[in-house]
Amino acid sequence: MTIVSFGNHATLYLGDAYAIRPTLGWFDCDCTDPPYLFRAEGAGRYRKRRPNMDELMVQGLHRGFDMGIINPLLCGAAVVFAHNDQLAELLTRVNGGFHRHALCVWQKTNPQPIANKHYRPDVEFYVHAWNRGFHPAGGMADKMRVSRITSPRGPARFAHPTTKPDALMDKIMANVAGMSVCDAFMGTGTTGVAAIRAGKRFVGIEHNQVHFATAVRRIEAAIAELGLAVAA
Repeated sequence: MTIVSFGNHATLYLGDAYAIRPTLGWFDCDCTDPPYLFRAEGAGRYRKRRPNMDELMVQGLHRGFDMGIINPLLCGAAVVFAHNDQLAELLTRVNGGFHRHALCVWQKTNPQPIANKHYRPDVEFYVHAWNRGFHPAGGMADKMRVSRITSPRGPARFAHPTTKPDALMDKIMANVAGMSVCDAFMGTGTTGVAAIRAGKRFVGIEHNQVHFATAVRRIEAAIAELGLAVAA
């Protein structure tokens, strides 16, 4: 296991999330975009022009994840993205442990023209579940407390096929209560960048060495951009 620390601002772990996350203790929010469970084959001519689906399969990002890692005893709230085919299990998981939850959506203004014997992915779902005292935050008389975020789907970035747009994660961080955020499936660090911009302490876990290195660079750049001091 490799650990990279940025003082009080962020700590990043290279290793197995299922082994590491239970040892880290309490966070105000677990916010993560774990591997989806869906059929990644097919798509015909469209697929030939866009190799990101092949890369997604190579990285195993279509096989789903063990939802036992979402533990209401270790976090005040949880924000978890999921594919349609995972929603029933995810909602059952949070409904049995958290005080309340909301089913939220990211509505894409430019969805991929592919359905794969399903509905076209013009929205992606995420669940925001919380315990008492960690209900969704929001300023301006709660105008920021919204369950639908509309934004374009950005291009695949940092050699990762499912990187979420920065604007999306910035808005989600505006709705997260508390000052500490953990992402057990950190990827290239988009959640971490958004957390740091929101003034929160971030801890991330990633098992892919290439994505981990990218996350380290991005988190370091975000801290430097904000002029935050990192103790030696």
